[in-house]
Amino acid sequence: MVDEKKFVQAGILKPGNYVLIDDEVCQVKSTEKSKPGKHGAAKVRIVAFNIFTGQKRGLLKGTDVEVEQPILLKMNGQVVAVVGTVVNVMDSENFETYDAPKPEFDLKSGDEIEFQKYGTNIKINRKK
Repeated sequence: MVDEKKFVQAGILKPGNYVLIDDEVCQVKSTEKSKPGKHGAAKVRIVAFNIFTGQKRGLLKGTDVEVEQPILLKMNGQVVAVVGTVVNVMDSENFETYDAPKPEFDLKSGDEIEFQKYGTNIKINRKK
């Protein structure tokens, strides 16, 4: 499956939106627009965090420049096993299994969960 994405203008991104920075899925935490100079264009400075690793990322683009916005799949699943820092998750629709990093909250085998998927990356959002 190909990772789906769409193109949006950098100037319309708001905190909470997702954006691809160096092919990493990041959630926008803040945006700051600067006014254009005499011959320049307005720019936007975006501070975002990688949703899978938590790493802080920055992006500086013209407000009218297009950036890639990932289309994340929100899925439901069930915890198969918890082994150390890895959680084995089974998708409720097609019964595929994935390995995901263990979240901050406690999980045990049999728990129903909601998770996001983009490419091979999985992030467990919440326990149902």
